Amino acid sequence: MAGPGKDFWQERFATGEIPWDRGGADAQIGRWIADGTLAAGNHIIVPGCGQGWEVEALAAAGMTVVGIDYAASALDRCRALLAQRSLDAELIEADVLTWQPAAPADAVLEQACLCALYPDHWQRYAAQLHRWLRPGGQLLALFMQARKDGAAEGFIEGPPYHGDINAMRALFPEPAWRWPKPPYTIVRPVVGQAELAVVLVRA
Repeated sequence: MAGPGKDFWQERFATGEIPWDRGGADAQIGRWIADGTLAAGNHIIVPGCGQGWEVEALAAAGMTVVGIDYAASALDRCRALLAQRSLDAELIEADVLTWQPAAPADAVLEQACLCALYPDHWQRYAAQLHRWLRPGGQLLALFMQARKDGAAEGFIEGPPYHGDINAMRALFPEPAWRWPKPPYTIVRPVVGQAELAVVLVRA
């Protein structure tokens, strides 16, 4: 598998070398809950859930949450966070490129999984997200804006890998997905990073 594999992520979470840790859920999650985009009772999948801040926030809002990661050490952190908050969520150790849910979900939170996957795997991952959702289900995407200088010469650098909006339109094309009209909300989770918040609807 091209790009960082399971051992890379397992070591990072096991040793606590997770400089991307924000110490809480992405602020956009709260906005989607506040405006009703996400609601109590929703069945939502969080691929690449990592240490679990988003899993915790969604569970606290009354949603049925499935968190997926293939690094056991990440799920250990997520499990501990949920226990501290006395919250429940289903946590699954699996590869997002092969795992399938028992039933289609209402929503998927794509917050940090796509940008962690080497781009050669993006088409397969996008097909997975389409299969995971029921018709009319929502893909709540936070596309990482992480363009590197080497991109001008054709280098693929990451993670995180840059989610260029033109590439995202090709990866999640109409009519399989319904796109809202731009402009899209820009989220700045940490200094030097930016995300485009887009809610796609599975046709």
